[in-house]
Amino acid sequence: MDQGQAASLSQAGFGQAGFAQANNGQQNNQAIDELRQEMASMRQLLQHQVNGLVEQDITRRDPIRSMILEQLATAGFDSEIASQLAIDIPPGADFNTAKQVIKNSIARRLVTTNNDVLEQGGIIALLGPTGGGKTTTVAKLAARYAMQYGSDQIALITTDSYRIGAYEQLNTYGKILGCPVKVAKDAQQLADALYQLRNKRLILIDTAGMGQRDIRLSEQLATLVNTSHVNIRSFLVLPATAQRKVLQEAIEQFRKIPISGCIITKVDEAIGLGEIMSVAIGHSLPIGYVTNGQRVPEDISLVDINELINNVVDQLGDGQSQLSSSSSRFVNLNR
Repeated sequence: MDQGQAASLSQAGFGQAGFAQANNGQQNNQAIDELRQEMASMRQLLQHQVNGLVEQDITRRDPIRSMILEQLATAGFDSEIASQLAIDIPPGADFNTAKQVIKNSIARRLVTTNNDVLEQGGIIALLGPTGGGKTTTVAKLAARYAMQYGSDQIALITTDSYRIGAYEQLNTYGKILGCPVKVAKDAQQLADALYQLRNKRLILIDTAGMGQRDIRLSEQLATLVNTSHVNIRSFLVLPATAQRKVLQEAIEQFRKIPISGCIITKVDEAIGLGEIMSVAIGHSLPIGYVTNGQRVPEDISLVDINELINNVVDQLGDGQSQLSSSSSRFVNLNR
C-alpha cells in the first residue's frame, strides 16, 4: 500500500468517524428535547393536580363563594372580573345573601352616561363591528329625537362607502323621518357635510360596519379624527350576542379614538348578558342605551342598570341544585 492509498483510507476512516460522531450528537439532542417535553408535561400535570387540590380546599371552606364564581364564569364573566365581584361575599353567607352582594358589586362597577346623550344635541358618530346594528340604531335615535324636537332639527350622514345599499338604507329612514341624509367618503367630505348641516341641533353619523382587523378600519377612524374643527362624540355599538373576546378586541381597536360610551344592541337575541357586562366593567365603558328588537323607534331605551343586573343575577338560579352538584364533585374528587 503506497502512501496515497493509506492517506485515502485514513481520510475515509476519519470521515466515517466524524459522521458517526455527528449522528450521535443529533440523537443526544433529540433525546434531550424529548426529556424536556416529558418534564414539561409532568409539570403541567402536577400544576393541574395542585390547582385541583386548591379548588377542593376553597370549595370545602367557602362553597357558596366558589359556586357563585362558577356561575359567573358560566354566565360569561371574565375570571378576574368575577373574583372582583365576589370578593365582598362574607364567609358563611347563604346563597341569597351572596346574590345580593353580587348585585351591589355589579352596580358599583357598571358605568352609565348618566343622561340621555341626545338631549345636548351636537354631532354623534356610531362605530362598531359588522352586524352590530348601527344603521338601525341611528334610525331609532333619530326617530326618538324627532318625536321630541321635530324632524327639522336633525340630519343624518353615512361614511359607509363600502357596503352596497348603505346610503339607500339610511336615506329611506331619512325620507320617513323627513330629515336630510348625506354621504361622506373621506374627512374633507365629512367636514363639508357638517358645515352644510351646521344649523341642525343633532347630526347622527352612521359609519361603515367592518371587522376590527379590517385594514380599512383605520381609514374610518381617521375620517372622524381628522375632522378636528368640530366636536364629534363617538359611541360604540356592541351586540350582546357577541363573544367576550370579540367584544374586547373591538373595544381595544376602536378606542384608538376617544369613545364617549356604548350602546348595547340585540339584547332580545342574547342568551345572557354576562359577557357584554363583563367587558363594559373591565373597560369602564359607559352604557347609554339598550336596544331589544328591530322596531323603529320603539325598541330602544335608556339603560336601566337594575334591569341588566337582574337579568344576569337571575341566571344564577336558587343555589340549591348547584350546591348539591358542587358537593357531589367534591366527594368524587376525594375518593
